[in-house]
Amino acid sequence: MERFFEFAGNHPLLVAGLIGSFLFAVFYELRQKASGLINVDSTDAVKLINNDAAVVDLRSSEAYDRGHIVGARNVAPDEIDAKIPGVAQDKTKPIIAVCENGISAKRTVAVLRAKGYESVYNLKGGMTGWISAGLPVVTGKKTKSKSKSKSGKGKKRG
Repeated sequence: MERFFEFAGNHPLLVAGLIGSFLFAVFYELRQKASGLINVDSTDAVKLINNDAAVVDLRSSEAYDRGHIVGARNVAPDEIDAKIPGVAQDKTKPIIAVCENGISAKRTVAVLRAKGYESVYNLKGGMTGWISAGLPVVTGKKTKSKSKSKSGKGKKRG
């Protein structure tokens, strides 16, 4: 312990920087918790989805068609008030808001929490983070081509 105090006495700037960094990290985490915006990474999102969380994709319909999370519902941010009761009637059911990069969904999370939804989360990194984690994505074109290829397999050539 004496050596620690000796080090601190010899290097006050290093110790002050360490304490400052620690306080900044604590302040940042407390501010995130107080604001009610809780980000979940893709692994935690998978756990929530496996426990029956609703996924709301806030991107444009074109981006949604290019690729989305399995079971996600495409809702425009300006239509969230009208369409969210159809997605999650139970206000205790977890909801994961997804945008392109995890930034614009924060506003929707705040709106839904203000409306009384208890467990609303923002997917950290958005669809970009989801795809870079190597998690599955469903596209409209792939779904159609799979159904065509399945119907073609059973036919006999003659």
